[in-house]
Amino acid sequence: MPRPRSLTPDQLASAALAVIDRDGLAGLSMRAVAKELGMSTMGLYRYVQDRDALERLVVERVLGAVDTAPPAADAPWRERVAVLARRLRDTVGAHPEVVPLTVTHRHHSLGVLRWSETVLAVLTEAGVRGERRVVALRALLSYVIGAIQLEHLGPLSGPGTTVLAGLPADAFPLMAETARAARGVDADREFLEGLALLLAGLGD
Repeated sequence: MPRPRSLTPDQLASAALAVIDRDGLAGLSMRAVAKELGMSTMGLYRYVQDRDALERLVVERVLGAVDTAPPAADAPWRERVAVLARRLRDTVGAHPEVVPLTVTHRHHSLGVLRWSETVLAVLTEAGVRGERRVVALRALLSYVIGAIQLEHLGPLSGPGTTVLAGLPADAFPLMAETARAARGVDADREFLEGLALLLAGLGD
């Protein structure tokens, strides 16, 4: 296969992301990305050292698209944090198979660092500082990442909820009842109301 004269990091990331979106994270390999680009596997090594390098490019491609501009300053601080959390969820949620990579490589991503810096600025303004601010940021990241995984891998409308709703009422009365009620909760409501519960505990 002919080798392109040059490839940019964005082209490499786009090709790797296309593989992940189509074949899942397990399908990501040097060979698969090279095929996506129409080149030999050995040719791809001219641009990236290994799969780990590809993963970092993908994470930066996805997280770099997150809008990290500060929300309206006249809005309550919880509302501003919620806006930032929704932006992260919407951007990463468009590529749910990438979520595990965002956890692994988040410290190397300028996108997530900028997002975190904006969140920390809002928390600081609200008086959330020191170790409490550390916990708050990690809790928000954990919530958003976990919510994306649940929405795409175990949605409320999925077969798992149906199984839980059919549990014997004598052994699991509350689980069965909760699963039945879950059918009336869509993904947006689940995310936003759960986020509100989290933010309610982050100080006054």
